[in-house]
Amino acid sequence: MFKIKICGITNPEDAESAVNAGADAIGLNFYHRSPRVVSVDRAIEIVHEGNLIAQRVGVFVNTPVDEIHRIAKAVGLAWVQLHGDEPPGFLSKIDPQFDIIRVRRLDAGDDPTKIGEDIAACRAAGRAPDAVLVDARSTDEYGGTGDTVDWAGLGDHKIWLGDIPLILAGGLRPDNVDEAILTVRPAAVDTASGVEKAPGRKDKQKMQTFVDTAKEAFRDAARSGS
Repeated sequence: MFKIKICGITNPEDAESAVNAGADAIGLNFYHRSPRVVSVDRAIEIVHEGNLIAQRVGVFVNTPVDEIHRIAKAVGLAWVQLHGDEPPGFLSKIDPQFDIIRVRRLDAGDDPTKIGEDIAACRAAGRAPDAVLVDARSTDEYGGTGDTVDWAGLGDHKIWLGDIPLILAGGLRPDNVDEAILTVRPAAVDTASGVEKAPGRKDKQKMQTFVDTAKEAFRDAARSGS
């Protein structure tokens, strides 16, 4: 399981900078309406030209399963991130060679414990996700908005997720990722817009600061016994 993911990578230079900064996963977005979308050919170029020792995560939104498989195999993905409105039974259709990240988007007033009910429904339908990513809900976008999640409401996530790792996303930046980690105690963190100079263009220094800050916060969390 990775710990720090830089999502929305659109070029080999940013991929290499993310890895050199210490990120152990990168996200490649295949959602056509995202400002960070990449074609399959571009994604292949990114993973071939970049020094990609990081795990590769493909972001999909309501994509047919056959297309997910085609892209995942072509790009060499380790993880399939389902960021749309896929029903619980959809997960069992994904080839077992790919780990699944199920994304749940929350409004400020949403009850996060209902995520546990969704995971139970996935399991009953044939397959539970290998990790759950929590992001902020937007009425017209699937992630990458820069909006934060209510961290305090996620502090007891292990009660309703069990041994399924929680990936925290939603508005994480170099200046708040330490507080987010120490409040939520997630297994991993994920950022896209928080380390950019423009949509789809990463800031090398922001990525480095984000990774360094997150690593220190994870160490602090471990020392405190969580």
